[in-house]
Amino acid sequence: MSQPVDARATYCYRHPDRQSYVLCQRCGRTICPECQTPAAVGVICPECMAQQRAEAPRTKPAWVTRMTGSGAPVVTYAIIALCVVVFILQQLPVIGSTVTGALQYAGVYSTPIAFEPWRMLTTVFTHGSILHIALNMYTLWIFGMMLEPLLGRARFAALFIASGFAGSVGVLLIANPLQPVVGASGAIFGMLGAFFIIQRRLGGNATQLLVLVGINLVIGFIPQFGIAWQAHVGGLIGGALVGLIYVETRSIARRRWQLPLLIVLCVLLVALSLIRFL
Repeated sequence: MSQPVDARATYCYRHPDRQSYVLCQRCGRTICPECQTPAAVGVICPECMAQQRAEAPRTKPAWVTRMTGSGAPVVTYAIIALCVVVFILQQLPVIGSTVTGALQYAGVYSTPIAFEPWRMLTTVFTHGSILHIALNMYTLWIFGMMLEPLLGRARFAALFIASGFAGSVGVLLIANPLQPVVGASGAIFGMLGAFFIIQRRLGGNATQLLVLVGINLVIGFIPQFGIAWQAHVGGLIGGALVGLIYVETRSIARRRWQLPLLIVLCVLLVALSLIRFL
């Protein structure tokens, strides 16, 4: 025996003047095409859709996860951001020359009476032109994306700082100690040196990297380019030593020696920086 159909059940509950025979898959109410939201099976009404979204777990957008997740190269991003900010400050008409003069490398002694050792590190974050910073930051981004997840954030930061300082030591020992030098090239060459050592010791193919390093070193010796090749050599050696420490202390049994060896290397670099003034 058939049952009579309630006429109200065939009209959209939100639009009583619109007839429909489609039901919400969650609450069973009739909904017109305007109120229908496609679901995995059938459609659902606006209220059920809002409830479903409220109950869904909160997730970060994919780009946020890539930028800040546990494996994201946060230190690389931070170094690039700092270099860009410093470069912008360098271009300002009033304070630009002061910023550059205060941060650029000019030896441990920038003047005969001023002892300013911080320049050996701060010079890494200064650059001479838009092309200079663009090339350095691009290279930093490429190798930072590979090295930082491999080493971890703290080890990568230690590599960058030690390599940058080693680059300044190279300029101090080989070039004119009072010659102004800017740029992150020494630290970047240190990253190349560390990556080369890690690749070789772990059995990877480092031929292309070796060719890249060789080409850049040769370019640095061309006088017309005005490149401080001394910083490249110093950074490359410093970074290679840091990379060697990392690969030789990667096992659990040797891990306790990693920090002491890094401290010894830094003390050695500081001692070398003082040779010029003894």
